[in-house]
Amino acid sequence: MPSKDKFYIEAIQRFCSSLDITIALRRLFDYLADIIPLRLITIGVLDIEMKYFRQMAETTAEYSVSENVHRPLREKTIEFAKSWSMKEPTLINNIVLTNQNKPNLEGLASSVPDLFGENGISSLNLRLLIDGEWIGILSMFAAGIDQYFQNHADLLEPLQEPFAMVMSNCLQYQEIMRLQEILAEDNRNLRLELQESSNEVIGRDYGLKDVMEIVAQTAPRENPVLLLGETGTGKEVIANAIHYSSPRRNKPLVKVNCGAIPESLIDSELFGHEKGAFTGATGRKRGRFERANEGTIFLDEIGELSLKAQVRLLRVIQNKEIERVGGTQTLPVDIRVIAATHRDLSSMVEKNEFREDLYYRLNVLPIMIPPLRQRKIDIPELAHYFIAKKAKELKLKQIPKLAPGTLDPLIHYRWPGNIRELENVVERALIRYQSGLLSLDDFLSPRDHTKHDNGQRSSDVLPFDQMAKKHIILALKHTNGRISGNNGAASLLEMHPNTLRTKMKKLGIPFKKNRLHAGAPH
Repeated sequence: MPSKDKFYIEAIQRFCSSLDITIALRRLFDYLADIIPLRLITIGVLDIEMKYFRQMAETTAEYSVSENVHRPLREKTIEFAKSWSMKEPTLINNIVLTNQNKPNLEGLASSVPDLFGENGISSLNLRLLIDGEWIGILSMFAAGIDQYFQNHADLLEPLQEPFAMVMSNCLQYQEIMRLQEILAEDNRNLRLELQESSNEVIGRDYGLKDVMEIVAQTAPRENPVLLLGETGTGKEVIANAIHYSSPRRNKPLVKVNCGAIPESLIDSELFGHEKGAFTGATGRKRGRFERANEGTIFLDEIGELSLKAQVRLLRVIQNKEIERVGGTQTLPVDIRVIAATHRDLSSMVEKNEFREDLYYRLNVLPIMIPPLRQRKIDIPELAHYFIAKKAKELKLKQIPKLAPGTLDPLIHYRWPGNIRELENVVERALIRYQSGLLSLDDFLSPRDHTKHDNGQRSSDVLPFDQMAKKHIILALKHTNGRISGNNGAASLLEMHPNTLRTKMKKLGIPFKKNRLHAGAPH
C-alpha cells in the first residue's frame, strides 16, 4: 500500500490524463487494481429527479467500453441512493445475484450479471459532488463478499471531489463534441443547399419567367412569402431561390414539412424543449426556429397544421420570439418565413379549417407556381437536366442520349404529378436502361397519356408566344371576355387570374371590349 500522498497524486494524475472518460477510467483501473480488490469499475450520471442512470464507461482487466445509455431506475434504487451520505463512500459487501435484485444491478452496471454470475459481489461507491450537487457516481466491484473495508473507503474519500471535477470536465467535453457534430451537420446541410441552389432554376427565362421576376423583387425584402401551387411543381426550388438571392444567403435555411410532424411533437420540433419537459426529454434540444435564427425558415405544407399549432405559430411570427417546451426563458428570433401549400387556404379559412389571422399574416406576397402542363416549353430542358442528374446518381458510365421523337409524348402528356413525376419517369427509364438511345414515353402513366399526331408537319408548328396568344384569345371568346371566377378564362386555362393578366399584357392581348370581338375581359 503506497503512502496516502503518493496514492492521491498518482490516482488523480491517472484520472486527469484524458478528457476521454473511457481512457481516463482505463488508466485509473490499471492503478487501483494493484492496490484494492477490483474486478469492474464504472462511472455514470445518476439523475434521481429524472429517474435514470446514464452509464458513460466501464472497465475491467480485459476491456474498456464507452457507453451513453439511459437506463430507468426503480423506486427502491432511488430511495437507497437518496439515503447515501453526502460525502462518505458507500460499502455494499454482501451482494448476491438473484432474479429479484438483478434488474436493479443491471440499471447501475450492465456487466455485473455477466462478470460475476451467481457469486457474491462487493461494491464500493463514490458519490461525485460539486458544490453539494450530485453529478455522478463511480462504482468499484470485486468478486466475493466482504472484499472492501472501511480503510478502503477512508483512502478513497478525499478523491471524490477531484474525481467529480474530472467527470464534469469530461461531460462538458462530450457536450462540446456533440455541439460540434450538430454544427458540422448544419454546415453539411448548408453546403448541400448552396450546391443545389447554385444550379440555375430550369425555366426561369420561359415558363417560370413571371415567377422569377417576382422572386427578384421580393428576395431583398423581409416580408413573408406564401408559395401556392400543386404538389410537385417545385415550390421548394423557389424557396431556395428566394433565400439564396436574399441578404440572408449565408445564414441557415431550415426546412420543415409541417404535414410530416405528429401533433404531439410539433411544439418540440419547431420550438425545442428543455430537459425533463416530457418523458424521454433527457436533454435540451434546439427547435427548428432556433436553428434558423438570422436565416430563413421554410414551412412546407403549412395547410396541414392543426388549429392549435397555427395559434402558436402565429404568436411566434408576430412577436418574433419563442419559448422552449418546459422552459421559462423567452428567446428572440430573427427569421424570415416562407410558407408553401398545395391547398386552397382561402377556402379553408371560410370553413374554419385555417386561422384567418395567420392566413393574412402569411399572405403578404402570394406566388403562384404554375403546374408543368402550363409550362410545357420547359419540358425538354427539364428532361435533359434530370437525365444528367440521375445518371450521375445511378453511377452510369455515360449520360444517355434521347431517342428521336421522345420529347413529343412528354410535351403532350398532362403531367398530373408535375415536375416530380417527370423526375420519376426519367429515373425509372435510367434504371431500366442498358445501352443505345434512351426512350421515356414507355414509362408515362397510360391514364393521362394523350395521343398526338406523329405525322404533324413542322410547318404547322407556331412560335410559342404566337401559339399562346391564339390559345388565350380562344379561351376569352369561350368565356365572353371574363378572366376570373369559376367561368373565367383563367379557370378554363387552369391558371391564376393574375398570371393570365400578366401574360395578356406581355403578349399584347387587349382588355377593352372594342378591341375584342367576344367581349371585354374583366
